[in-house]
Amino acid sequence: MVRVTEVFVAIASIDLVRLVGFYQGLFESEPVVCDVEHYAEFHLPGLRLAMFCPNVTHRSEFDYPARSAISLCVEVVSLDVAIARLAAIGYPSSGAILTASHGREIYAYDPDGNRLILHEIQS
Repeated sequence: MVRVTEVFVAIASIDLVRLVGFYQGLFESEPVVCDVEHYAEFHLPGLRLAMFCPNVTHRSEFDYPARSAISLCVEVVSLDVAIARLAAIGYPSSGAILTASHGREIYAYDPDGNRLILHEIQS
């Protein structure tokens, strides 16, 4: 049996400074770990989100596809506040607010094109 101690998400970026800045703006918090040229890490409720700049010899492994099958889902208390925050940092949501079975949601993209689903649970 594999004994898992933790699972976290790591996003590769060749422009780590820009990506870290986006998530600092969105989450309105500083990364817990930050070597802005190589690695940064945010500790959020329910998730450790890491970002890294791949070594030059491995960058081709991280060529950005036109579309990715993975989305970073962020549950928020107020979708309206999240939409305003995205706009304030220069990354407005794409499209209209959708109503899903779990509540309202919007799609947005970080500077590298990774899809975010910001959703607000129905009350």
